[in-house]
Amino acid sequence: MGPVLGQVVARPRAVPPEAVPPEAVPRGEDRGPGAEPMSSSVAGPDCCGGLGNIDFGQADLCVMARLLGYVDPSEPCFVAAVLAIVFNPLFWNVVARWEQRTRKLSRALGSPYVACYVLGGVILALNALRSHWFTQAMRNQPRMDSLDTPTAYQAGLVLLGAGSVLVLSSFSALGFTGTFLGDYFGILKEARVTTFPFNILDNPMYWGSTANYLGWAVMHASPAGLLLTGVVALVYTAATLYEEPFTAEIYRQKASQSRKSR
Repeated sequence: MGPVLGQVVARPRAVPPEAVPPEAVPRGEDRGPGAEPMSSSVAGPDCCGGLGNIDFGQADLCVMARLLGYVDPSEPCFVAAVLAIVFNPLFWNVVARWEQRTRKLSRALGSPYVACYVLGGVILALNALRSHWFTQAMRNQPRMDSLDTPTAYQAGLVLLGAGSVLVLSSFSALGFTGTFLGDYFGILKEARVTTFPFNILDNPMYWGSTANYLGWAVMHASPAGLLLTGVVALVYTAATLYEEPFTAEIYRQKASQSRKSR
């Protein structure tokens, strides 16, 4: 579920005096006080020399330093947002695997369909709570002037629109039970879905949701939102590594059984 629109009211903090503006530092150099000019022969690696020739110690970290200068990671809403981002996929994967092994949820509720709908409702509520904390974390942290422009706002709208298309089209292709882990409840489709958007992107529901959060953060010129979006992307990447082998295996078994029954 995409975040709910709101207005960020925090004002930006001043960049720490020791942070050097990126335009004042040649790429690949860290020019501290009293530093000697670097030779142009080491200004950058040969583009064809491979990653082995890159001196990561000379990486320009000014952008990241400026970004982190706007974020207080101990702020309660930021912490709550991180916890919600990490907890949600962990929760639904643990419950779904438990159900797949024991069928206890289906038996307790009298039907695998009812159990799947209940789990789906809980997931939707958790995602709404995650979006709430994400938005509150942005409201309680400063904005970044360089992102607070009409162009950036429009780019955020584009990301939000693209993410919404991916999420809604994924839901349309999978249906409720397909979206909310019905395969763990034994509710399988005839075959894995390969229509749009699955024909252009793996896990479009996850990446559409990530695009929504990224667009939301850019629209609000929020460094905190950008960092939280990075956490969303990392957690979803881990979730896909855990979920994909299982989904591929159950549909492989289904196809094998269908061939044997012919």
